[in-house]
Amino acid sequence: MKRVLMMVVLSAGMLAGGSVYAQEAAADGAGEAKVEAKLEGAEGATTAAKKPKSAGFWDVIAGSGALGFILWMALFGCGAAAIYFAVDSAILIRPQKIMPQSLVSNVKAAMAEGDVMKALKVCGAEPGPMANILSAGFSHVEEGFDVIQEAIGAAADLETERIMQKLTWISVCSNLAPMLGLLGTVQGMIMCFQSLATGAPDVGALALAISQALWTTAGGLTIAIPAITCYYSIRNNANRLILRMQAMTMELIKDLRNVEVVND
Repeated sequence: MKRVLMMVVLSAGMLAGGSVYAQEAAADGAGEAKVEAKLEGAEGATTAAKKPKSAGFWDVIAGSGALGFILWMALFGCGAAAIYFAVDSAILIRPQKIMPQSLVSNVKAAMAEGDVMKALKVCGAEPGPMANILSAGFSHVEEGFDVIQEAIGAAADLETERIMQKLTWISVCSNLAPMLGLLGTVQGMIMCFQSLATGAPDVGALALAISQALWTTAGGLTIAIPAITCYYSIRNNANRLILRMQAMTMELIKDLRNVEVVND
């Protein structure tokens, strides 16, 4: 009986010890898992803190210094001027503005009647390049056809120069923008080498200087390419209109060949 009681007591003690050991092991495992989770969270936070932020366009402008800011303002101004002159030229250099159909019809009707003064009044009522050229010819009608042709030729050259002057500003913007971009590139390279000259360059400052160089080049080309395209497109259209205007002018004044000059 004693032996049976001793065996029961020993079995109960072993079961109690095993459960305590299991609880301690579970507690140790949970603690190790928490420590590992904390370490991983700390490593992730450190990695996120060390991850560099990419420099955006506005960051490049803000970090380019006073000279870089002036260059960017000049680029923006050049782009705005190119847009303005391109739109202005596209609106003004049109058949309706240079040689309106109403002017041509009214002058033809007046010349069919042989009334030069009426044709001159029509030109004064609808001012424009073609009206100015015709007015120059009609104003010298009493001096003979040769003088009329000379006056019309001089007036045509003047009106052509006025038209082309508007287009010249588009060309100026298209040539100026890449130069400003190149100047910004040079400034960015200077900033880059200044950072390298310190011996232990700041990687962020170095990347910002390189970004400044590349962004200004891209900005200059972005302005220049559309501007030069608009310039040649509008210039070709202007040349066609000028040729048509000159041919129409000669057609309208051909009846003046028969004008007799009376010498006092």
